[in-house]
Amino acid sequence: MTTTSQAMAQYLSDISVTDYQQTSIINARKDRVVENLTAAFPSTTDLPFSRAILMGSAAKGTIVRPIDDIDVLAVFSNANGAWNTYRLDSQAFLYGVRRAYNGLSTAQVGARGQAVRIFFKNGGHVDVAPVFSHGNDVYGLPGGDGGWINTAPTVANSWFAKKHADLGYNLAPLVRLLKKWNNAHSKRLRSFHLETIAASTFRTLGSNRQSALANFFEWAPSHLNVSDPGGQSGTLSNYLSWPGREEVIQALASAADRARKANEAEARGDHDEAKRLWRIILGSSFPS
Repeated sequence: MTTTSQAMAQYLSDISVTDYQQTSIINARKDRVVENLTAAFPSTTDLPFSRAILMGSAAKGTIVRPIDDIDVLAVFSNANGAWNTYRLDSQAFLYGVRRAYNGLSTAQVGARGQAVRIFFKNGGHVDVAPVFSHGNDVYGLPGGDGGWINTAPTVANSWFAKKHADLGYNLAPLVRLLKKWNNAHSKRLRSFHLETIAASTFRTLGSNRQSALANFFEWAPSHLNVSDPGGQSGTLSNYLSWPGREEVIQALASAADRARKANEAEARGDHDEAKRLWRIILGSSFPS
């Protein structure tokens, strides 16, 4: 019989991206975006493509299997006056990027608010967020209404990486487990919000995942109103309605109660009961 700690370690391994997947899926799909946009928007055009930056969960090391979406920031240059052309119509900019994928056999394309979503035939998708650089790691992102939103995702990524290091490199593994909890219980929290809550909750963090999860579920309600670490988007919980916020708090309370009982069961040697409770918290694929 496996112990609770052994089951947790196995589960974390099962949901984490392998080196092969990092290379053959994540990096390869980002490279494909670079190839496509470089070909469609060479330096001689009025909308020259500059570079692509891997963003989101894939960049932070918090992505979980099965790999679904990958976020890429596509930075366009103002070398030929492109910003002046599109500064009053971000939708034209977004759809211009979308048209670059028309007819490609590798993908079907749909504009989703602020990004172009590219669906791959073998599953999964890449969200390409086309932006202009405004300097100082601030980018202009199409706002979905013709206007622009300032965003600083690379600043947020650096902030998370420092938190991860300060917490003994235990933050990203914990977030991967928390994403499975969130996925198993109605996906009420957005990924970026959940990552930022976790990074803001702990001053110290050890490698005991069961203890860390229990503490998170207990402490997280006090950290729901975290601000964008990139300094551009304000309070990250603004998307939650009042009923939605109450549902999140209730979900955290239920998880905290089950995690406490699971840790009590593990302490008395009842690993079957502990694993049963973690299976409810984290999802049915948690090892028995």
